[in-house]
Amino acid sequence: MPIVPDLQAAAGDAHDAVRDPAVRDAARRAADALAAAFAAAERAVVFTGAGISTESGIPDFRSPGGIWSTMKPILYQEFLDSEEVRLEDWRRRFRMAASFAAVAPNAGHRAIARLVRDGPVATVVTQNIDRLHQRAGVPHERVVELHGHGTGAACLDCGAETALADAEAAIAATGRAPRCGACGGLVKGAIVSFGQPMPPAAMLRAGEASRDCDLFVVVGSSLVVQPAAGFPLIARRSGARLVILDRAATALDAEADLVLRGPIGEILGPLEHP
Repeated sequence: MPIVPDLQAAAGDAHDAVRDPAVRDAARRAADALAAAFAAAERAVVFTGAGISTESGIPDFRSPGGIWSTMKPILYQEFLDSEEVRLEDWRRRFRMAASFAAVAPNAGHRAIARLVRDGPVATVVTQNIDRLHQRAGVPHERVVELHGHGTGAACLDCGAETALADAEAAIAATGRAPRCGACGGLVKGAIVSFGQPMPPAAMLRAGEASRDCDLFVVVGSSLVVQPAAGFPLIARRSGARLVILDRAATALDAEADLVLRGPIGEILGPLEHP
């Protein structure tokens, strides 16, 4: 398990990383190693977690200071059982959508989009709900969203989609959580909540992509959330090379062929313009 030198240990912050020649050299060597892995691949999967989007200014959920340190997550069953909880869930959805709209894809997102456009990345599997990959230029049909997305809503019964603006207008007009205009079912933000079943189609696509690839690159995930964290092992045991890029150690570093540790934008960003 080769580990490219830890950029975090070499520099105290991102500004130091820009100024320090040793850190720039470590970032260049890490970027070169990642570029070589992609160049040797014919069909790659990139698997992304919160770490790529924190560099755009979106907080993660689980780390100290993350979203769950300031508010309790709403469980799926709580959403089903309580009108008061549903309205609080909608307030969170609207705030979250506004925060997503206020940020932009970063160099890591743009590099992945280039690797999808020019090869060899066939599929982007993401745990993120911000849709920054699509905004960076990855075609929607090439992205597998394991945890849904925070930019829309859908009926829990018939699946009919609803725009967030329409849901917000319905709440403003009635004071109640929106119902589906087609079947009357509950409408919920298109995010997979705690206790909510994972989307079967997304899970199937992610599993197929993991089994079919020859390179699986993890970007910005601690690989502790199941079942999503199982996909790197599926790829590894199907014969793919496994590369992990993150700021910190992950649960699967020992399984990887190559571990790259440091700021994602510093390492992945250069691949935007090879």
